[in-house]
Amino acid sequence: MNSFIKGLAAFGIALGVATSAQAAEYPLVKPVEQDWTFAGPFGTYDKGQLQRGLKVYREGCAACHGLTRVAFRTLADLGYSEAQVRSLAAEYEVNDGPNADGEMFDRAALPSDYFPSPFANPEAAAAANNGAAPPDLSLIAKARAVERGFPTFVFDIFTQYAESGPDYVYSLLTGYQDAPEGYNQQPGTHYNPHFLSGTSLSMPNPLSDGQISYDDGSPETVDQYAHDVAAFLMWAAEPHLEARKHMGFNVMVFLMLFGALVYLTKRKVWANVDH
Repeated sequence: MNSFIKGLAAFGIALGVATSAQAAEYPLVKPVEQDWTFAGPFGTYDKGQLQRGLKVYREGCAACHGLTRVAFRTLADLGYSEAQVRSLAAEYEVNDGPNADGEMFDRAALPSDYFPSPFANPEAAAAANNGAAPPDLSLIAKARAVERGFPTFVFDIFTQYAESGPDYVYSLLTGYQDAPEGYNQQPGTHYNPHFLSGTSLSMPNPLSDGQISYDDGSPETVDQYAHDVAAFLMWAAEPHLEARKHMGFNVMVFLMLFGALVYLTKRKVWANVDH
């Protein structure tokens, strides 16, 4: 009997925690919808922007966040030559083996390798970042899509809106601000009303104006950095987006032509039949 009462009490506590968590809706500020070249049914990636985004990732994010599902060889899709891809890959070290002596060893990465994680394991990542392991960014642009709710999602069906993830990444990177007066902020966290899981996060603001230099004359501002790295992470999460949209357009054209032929055939077959 006592165990049943204790179990019931534990269930009540858990239910109360879940109810209070559901009562708060995050993010407090919805992502700001941006203008992306890959938006819409005919959208395509801007290779110049993707190259800038890779630079922002490498110089502003790679120290904490991995990109372990992206192979170096796929960077050729960004407009890099084979020699450039090989040179970029060689700047990283990967663990390989065992060798003839049965031991693991480090070597320079090859185009066939994937971006290595900056930490040996999740526990090491958490220990180096105030207990919060930085997430891998390979699929972040798809995994962090924020639901827009009714009635916006109805219009999204017709506009083919699928950029909620990049909008969120951009808004998060540009949304750091001072906490409002009276806000009880946990030590070691940073206030950001665009954060999907609360009001503050362990990651400090990773970008600042002039932090990363561009070779193509693009503005070296936080806004530009956020746009570029969000676009790059969208490519990392969906590198075949252009092919998918091209295929979808061809399928829709085929279905319309097929539907028209079926209708005309039906009209011809039943034209002389008494009803």
